[in-house]
Amino acid sequence: MSRELISSGSPFEAEIGYSRAVVCDGWVFVSGTTGYDYATMSMPEDVADQCRNALNTIAGALAKAGTEMTDVVRVRYILPDGQDFQKCWPVLKEFFGEVRPAATMISCPLMEPEMKIEIEVTARQPQQA
Repeated sequence: MSRELISSGSPFEAEIGYSRAVVCDGWVFVSGTTGYDYATMSMPEDVADQCRNALNTIAGALAKAGTEMTDVVRVRYILPDGQDFQKCWPVLKEFFGEVRPAATMISCPLMEPEMKIEIEVTARQPQQA
């Protein structure tokens, strides 16, 4: 079994004890990712902006794993307010419109009140020739 840990540089990874992503035997498991802009450690107020930040962070982790958004096979969206989900649809369509991974939306509290969405994905690395 091969195993590689991928970091996004978030201070939370070391503080909590997790990796942004783990690559294991061709699969890439990306941890739940919120809308922080890790360059500034700021969180936008708008749920769609948080969604875009989360997906950009996820795309960066996938790139480090040798994959991209088109390799995503499963996605979970977690929102404290399920009514906010539709506001994210245009952003989600940009990233996954052609990919169309299996998806689930869950409504439950997140760790901090300013967090309006958390996204978790699973991707499959392309087969090597």
